[in-house]
Amino acid sequence: MWRLARGWGSRGARGWGARRGPLTVAAAPASGGPGSWYERLAQSSAVHWAEDGLVALQAAAGLPWWAAIVCGAALLRTAVTLPLAAHQSRLLAKLENLQPEIKKLAECLRYEVSVRGKQVGWSKKAARFHFKKNLRRIITELYVRDNCHPFKATLVMWVQLPMWVCVSLALRNCSVGAADPEVQEQFSAGGALWFTDLTAPDSTWILPVSLGLVNLLIVEVFALPKMKVSRFQKFVTNFFRVVSVVMIPVAATVPSSMALYWLSSSCVGLSHNLLLRSPTFRRLCRIPRTSSDSATPYRDIVSALTARYGFKK
Repeated sequence: MWRLARGWGSRGARGWGARRGPLTVAAAPASGGPGSWYERLAQSSAVHWAEDGLVALQAAAGLPWWAAIVCGAALLRTAVTLPLAAHQSRLLAKLENLQPEIKKLAECLRYEVSVRGKQVGWSKKAARFHFKKNLRRIITELYVRDNCHPFKATLVMWVQLPMWVCVSLALRNCSVGAADPEVQEQFSAGGALWFTDLTAPDSTWILPVSLGLVNLLIVEVFALPKMKVSRFQKFVTNFFRVVSVVMIPVAATVPSSMALYWLSSSCVGLSHNLLLRSPTFRRLCRIPRTSSDSATPYRDIVSALTARYGFKK
């Protein structure tokens, strides 16, 4: 009866690496006070590596700083985040395909626990305890069998978030002169259009508002296919909606270089999310087919957005 239970260059001739001396400490603004956790993080090795990478990319490509920031965001998201996102989609597809098997095994286990409970005189509470305990064991064994534990699907977040923080702080250091006054001077004239000064916040709020709208669109597109969602999933979706709105005033108070990077990263992330809906791209990434897959995903997204927000005539 219990068979079911067994079961993540150097800066060249300009001498860029020498800026980590007293000049760095003197030029750094006292956000949170000298020696605060924010300043320690802003002067950490990971952030300095991000500074090195930004300067190397700009020098190698010969691009203006605004274009180097946009290209850097696209390069990082494509080289690092996209493969992890494809891996996440593969795991989520496996988890979705496991649900019918889990449901069937749960029904069998419920019957066996019911029979066993009558034999040994279990109470309803005891029978429920044994059912849940053995069902967790069965599900864990299935996760191991198919190598698709849900925690592995969070890997993209554990890589993307630190990378986003390090690049943001690297741009902050370059904008306020905490890295090198020469780079700060280049940033002050390295913008374009209405944000010509990358060291100053965007007074027009175009970058911050665009960032909020793109992030909200990402949240809505990600939530669209989920017809039946749990209370926790609703909480997470609403949480990211709030974060998307809160990021608007935050982006309006930081240097334009940071707001531009955030907007570029979000735009690339949105394009990757849409790319991962393509049946052809999913086959190239060896993502298993699921019952929720659509042959016309983009048409479905437009239709769902139109229906949800009342744009029908």
